[in-house]
Amino acid sequence: MASKLPIVKAKAVEASKFLTKHGCAYYKQMLEQNKQYIQEPPTVGKCQHLAKQVFYTRLASIPGRYQAFWRELDDVKNLWKHRRELKIEDAGIAALFGLECFAWFCAGEIAGRGFTISGYYF
Repeated sequence: MASKLPIVKAKAVEASKFLTKHGCAYYKQMLEQNKQYIQEPPTVGKCQHLAKQVFYTRLASIPGRYQAFWRELDDVKNLWKHRRELKIEDAGIAALFGLECFAWFCAGEIAGRGFTISGYYF
């Protein structure tokens, strides 16, 4: 670990120099490209108003998502009742979905361990 410290320090210095040289221009370019999203005047009150707007909009969308969940669950129940009529394509899609869920689970486990495969730091 101690042998990697000078390498990390050198990279941090290099990144700092790059940001010092190009950071301001990038900041101005980004603001110019996204000026349609900027609220005027940029005050604390306006920010609090927008935060409340986002919160209550998301809160208002819960009933729609709740209904969509139950519709999808009913579709799954219906597929399970008629599983004898299930096509191989549908079974393949379900298997791929299960595999994707498992892969995301494994990725989450690795991220939870600090991006180490074995769980131990060497």
